Amino acid sequence: MSENKHHKVNIIGSGAAGLTAALYAARANLEPVVFEGVQPGGQLTITTEVENYPGFPKGIMGPELMDLFRDQAQRFGAKSLYKNVTKVDFSNRPFRLWSDEEEYTADTVIVATGATAKLLGLPSEQEYMGYGVSACATCDGFFFKDQEVIVVGGGDTAIEEATFLTKFARKVAIVHRRDTLRASKIMQDRAFKNPKITFIWDSIVEEILGKNENGKKTVTVVKLKNVKTGELSTVRTDGVFMGIGHKPNTDLFKGLLEMDSVGYLITKDRSTKTNIPGVFASGDVADSVYRQAVSAAGTGCMAAMDAEKFLENQHD
Repeated sequence: MSENKHHKVNIIGSGAAGLTAALYAARANLEPVVFEGVQPGGQLTITTEVENYPGFPKGIMGPELMDLFRDQAQRFGAKSLYKNVTKVDFSNRPFRLWSDEEEYTADTVIVATGATAKLLGLPSEQEYMGYGVSACATCDGFFFKDQEVIVVGGGDTAIEEATFLTKFARKVAIVHRRDTLRASKIMQDRAFKNPKITFIWDSIVEEILGKNENGKKTVTVVKLKNVKTGELSTVRTDGVFMGIGHKPNTDLFKGLLEMDSVGYLITKDRSTKTNIPGVFASGDVADSVYRQAVSAAGTGCMAAMDAEKFLENQHD
């Protein structure tokens, strides 16, 4: 195996967690390699303006922020491979990783593959993503001050999103395919008591409609279908928030790394350590609670420092 296929640190994933891990590992002279995949930059690449990342008081576009992360990491020697990792073997060290038929080895691995918001699968959903359609109320709620929005879902995620949005929006309508919520009792009570929240039961979103004026896209209407009667209706709205949960991108590690019932990786002892020594997890792949760029970056820093300490101990 050629020497450039072996590295001290391999990082799988290129969002805020992966690229921060690359920065810290590179500054520690560990010469990390980041497998960025075919969508470099993670979830922030489908976000328009980011206004809650420290250090950017005027906001910054999501893709631009990730480019800055990458530039900073590469300044200190991190390298990026725009390839997907398709298979891993953590049974022995050095660990083995494959991108299709190409094999790499590493002394340590940082998993930063993130989590993907569950979406409805509508073409219009993709068309207006970042322009009125969102899967993160904490990220985008501020943009809907005194406006009317819709939240899709009926579990804890949807109720949390809706409750948070009432801090900004004038009205929040929850669209749920059933006639009862799946959320916990305390979350339900909170929503039912909130005067800004209304419910549209037994309904699904068929289409998201909007307009494009002077190159600026905005959502204006959602088309709903009653699942019991088949009746179609339209509801005016300024935004649509998907509250149907997230799926951690951990299929690659099933049977290898410990994960919870949903698939989030389990880390140990207030660190980024997984059940396999030398393999670390950072960002949304191990975070079902916060799911913010700044918290992901923080755990990326932790993972790089944990990897550095692990390598030092191995050397000793």
